[in-house]
Amino acid sequence: MIKPRIFLSAALAASILLVPFGGGINNMFAHGGEDYATLEKLGAALFDDPNLSMNRTMACSTCHMQAAGFSDARESEKVGRDVSLGDDGISLGDRNAPTAAYARFTPPFSKNSAGEYVGGQFWDGRASMLEDQAGGPPLNPLEMGMPDKASVVKRLRENPDYVAAFGTQFGNDVFQSDETAYAAMTKALASFERSDEFSTFDSKYDRFLRGEEKLTDQEELGRVLISSTQFTNCNTCHEIRGAKGLEDGLFTNHKYFNIGVPANMAVRAVNGSKPGAVDLGLAQNPEVAGDPAQRGKFKVPTLRNVAVTGPYMHNGVFRDLRTVVLFYVKYKSKKPSRQINPETGKTWDAPEVPANIAMTELTSAPALDDKRVDAIVAFLKTLTDRRYEHLLPKEDGQMAVPPAQPVPVSVTPKAP
Repeated sequence: MIKPRIFLSAALAASILLVPFGGGINNMFAHGGEDYATLEKLGAALFDDPNLSMNRTMACSTCHMQAAGFSDARESEKVGRDVSLGDDGISLGDRNAPTAAYARFTPPFSKNSAGEYVGGQFWDGRASMLEDQAGGPPLNPLEMGMPDKASVVKRLRENPDYVAAFGTQFGNDVFQSDETAYAAMTKALASFERSDEFSTFDSKYDRFLRGEEKLTDQEELGRVLISSTQFTNCNTCHEIRGAKGLEDGLFTNHKYFNIGVPANMAVRAVNGSKPGAVDLGLAQNPEVAGDPAQRGKFKVPTLRNVAVTGPYMHNGVFRDLRTVVLFYVKYKSKKPSRQINPETGKTWDAPEVPANIAMTELTSAPALDDKRVDAIVAFLKTLTDRRYEHLLPKEDGQMAVPPAQPVPVSVTPKAP
């Protein structure tokens, strides 16, 4: 068993061969004369600043690119976008970097009245709040690679505009303690991630709800199916309603489930994982204390921008959105064809963690035919923010690719 090898978050991996995608070349050096008048503006500058990584090659925006739905669109040989590359240009994680969009609506990690774990950041919820999440990647050797908080704070103090802004926002004594200064940095980053920049609610679906646009017949069928509790089980986990109703629905209940996702063996072959490594998901969250009943469970992600933020599942094992829908259908269908992964042409691989699979939820609705599968995929595409609609795949099986694709990176395995 290994611990998760990737801390997905406000910053993840970049190669020393790449200019951070999304951060901009000007952000590679000190900000001259910038006035970060608000905490949000300060957080935006930090989010784009590669100087906070060991080799000054990556920023939060390297793995959460605004142009790609705040996901990582960089390609590397052998693993593509499945997982992200570290600041050292060698290290690969074991989990896919999720979108940072709409993360502000995730509740703190806790147990609900039914005793179920809910909320938190990362796939296993180990960071309760955005502030906690923002503090992880800079210190992770597989990600930004800084040795300690003092080293990060030293980088912050290199920039006189940061020093002035931190003093304005947190008080003149903020740099008297590395702990205090580091915590201030995470608060600024979280402030930016809570801004409307990350959650626009202006997709075709949102425009439909406001009466500004109509759905096609296929999209409408998909909407009805996903909203149903009789014909599909999608709404069991991907709840369509938010705190205010449909208008702020995130299509997640923020809970944790094991749905039988197979290991991504292509990633395991090159990321230095030990033979027999298993990602136990929620059970590896320190707050869960290794509870065997939580093994293999991962957080239900939002479906907003899902059509343009692949690959999918916690480990990036599936490339196409239609494959994901068919993966769920396999639990309910007796047809031999539904037991075949369309991406490999072979039988679906076995679950990485065969215990605790949510069979009740996965089998609580009838199987879907191709017409309904395609309708669900069509509806999921309507959840794409307006600014990303040009990234939508033009045909089934074609992954959306944002513009200005970075140069592919060769990957060399690194021992854990």
